[in-house]
Amino acid sequence: MLEQLLIFTRGGLILWTCKELGNALKGSPIDTLIRSCLLEERSGDLSYNYDAPGAAYTLKWTFNNDLGLIFVAVYQRILHLFYVDDLLATVKREFSQLYDSKKMDYYDFDDIYRQLQKEAEARAEELKKSSKLQFGGSRSTNFQSKKQGQAAVIGRSDGGNQKSNGSGKDGGDKDSIVSRKLQNGNSNGHQNGIESYATGDGKGKENRESEAGAFDVNKLQKKLRSKGGKKTDTTTITNKAPKVDSNKKITKKNRVWDDAPTQPKLDFTDPADERGDENFEVVAKDHGKSMMDKEEIISSDDESEEEEDEEVGADNKPNAKKTGWFSSMFQSITGKANLDKADLEPALKGLKDRLMTKNVAEEIAEKLCESVAASLEGKKMGSFTRISSTVKTAMEEALVRILTPKRSIDILRDVHAAKEQGKPYVVVFVGVNGVGKSTNLAKVAYWLQQHKVSVMMAACDTFRSGAVEQLRTHARRLNIPIFEKGYEKDPAVVAKEAIQEAARNGSDVVLVDTAGRMQDNEPLMRALSKLIYLNNPDLVLFVGEALVGNDAVDQLSKFNQKLADLANSPNARLIDGILLTKFDTIDDKVGAALSMVYISGAPVMFVGCGQSYTDLKKLNVKSIIKTLLM
Repeated sequence: MLEQLLIFTRGGLILWTCKELGNALKGSPIDTLIRSCLLEERSGDLSYNYDAPGAAYTLKWTFNNDLGLIFVAVYQRILHLFYVDDLLATVKREFSQLYDSKKMDYYDFDDIYRQLQKEAEARAEELKKSSKLQFGGSRSTNFQSKKQGQAAVIGRSDGGNQKSNGSGKDGGDKDSIVSRKLQNGNSNGHQNGIESYATGDGKGKENRESEAGAFDVNKLQKKLRSKGGKKTDTTTITNKAPKVDSNKKITKKNRVWDDAPTQPKLDFTDPADERGDENFEVVAKDHGKSMMDKEEIISSDDESEEEEDEEVGADNKPNAKKTGWFSSMFQSITGKANLDKADLEPALKGLKDRLMTKNVAEEIAEKLCESVAASLEGKKMGSFTRISSTVKTAMEEALVRILTPKRSIDILRDVHAAKEQGKPYVVVFVGVNGVGKSTNLAKVAYWLQQHKVSVMMAACDTFRSGAVEQLRTHARRLNIPIFEKGYEKDPAVVAKEAIQEAARNGSDVVLVDTAGRMQDNEPLMRALSKLIYLNNPDLVLFVGEALVGNDAVDQLSKFNQKLADLANSPNARLIDGILLTKFDTIDDKVGAALSMVYISGAPVMFVGCGQSYTDLKKLNVKSIIKTLLM
């Protein structure tokens, strides 16, 4: 049974809801659908699953793009209602005929809906019965054919027996003797062999042959005694085997060479009070202004010319549908009646190929095109407009909605808010190996220094050789305190002690460096989940390369999935933001930013674009969209 059916406009105005389905929904499935699917350009999906405490819903929807209406049905996921799609299609057709933009009450649609629901349920029942009949008929025919096959086998075997017993006395006797011998050999041969071995009776040819191939332990013991060998006993042999304790954990021992002394551990870091040579260059605070504080100006002089060139190129394609001059002019003046999938497919295919050439993951490009198609299908085109320009405009609006952050990403404001509460603001940098976490952590530290924020670094990468020394070098150059405990320590405990030290020293921000790990490495992902759960940071930043394409989807989705699966609390902490590195090496292949934001829903907060401490900037959404669509 349906839990709820709603009809509302794209502006959020509810026009009609079924009063008979007045079930109180647990949680907020409609709001979540709007935020997670409709606003995130995932409306091309078939359904959406919503999990609430004590309930699990499935939501299905359809659009009337010409009128700007959305039809949503909600039902319990366990029910598997097959008539929902049919019901939504009929409700869409009937309600669209009654819809008036000036009308607010649609009480007269209640009776129409009851009739539509009964018809949809009746059609679903008829379809279910017909499928059962087809399945039952095929099953009965299979059973009959199997029965006939067994009867044919039995008939052939009976015919053979009659032939052997009927024609010829000598032949019949020989066949019966052979069959009895075979039966006795198959059924009683093994048993006779065991009995003869136990009793020592060697009567009969068959028993002697069976004993000849057997292994006689008594004869072997006699031979060994005659040769003066020791008496062997099977029980003593088995008892001499060493006992293996299953509860004892087998650990790998370190290799010890003959000439070299033993090392208790492989920790070659300098102690905290002996840091060696202090003659390191300290970067002055007026070394340069960070690119985070510089506004990037995008020129838009040639946008109209590029659009005209694209339209001319689309018209000159050999696969383009050729129309007459008068018909195309008339269509451009009056506008097309309603757009359908056949009209949108050529333009969407071109957009998908263009996005993939810009390093957007194939899965993301396909979903985006499906969402744009769902938003344009059935919509009336305006006058003097082309399908290619309409599709491009819709895609541009979709990209703006995806890349624009849904929440505030002003870290400086959050730092001051945490400072008023008397606690440090904690940022954890996570990501795969070799993406530049430590280097970009130093860039963020330098940018915070420019805004008079006191920073402390926490060296929680206790796994990779040289990680502590690398972060220590950045701290010396920037004149920033660093909290370190060396290697082979629990990173979660090190981060906790660093936060406590920052609270005692009055530091405003703690930047936590973690070890690089692949998304499939479960032990390291479990350690990261423990660090996040134990310290509850204010911001979890995923550091990823701008060079990756399809792998960006796999990295971010599996990072979030592992953090959710390995969390010790029901409210798992996931990735809050993204830091894109090596952005200066990709030219126009900026699709990784779109793929990462689409798959995780987290905004791009920083972009690394060079090797110096000042090479850190914000993501310019307009610049990214222009590069993707040009």
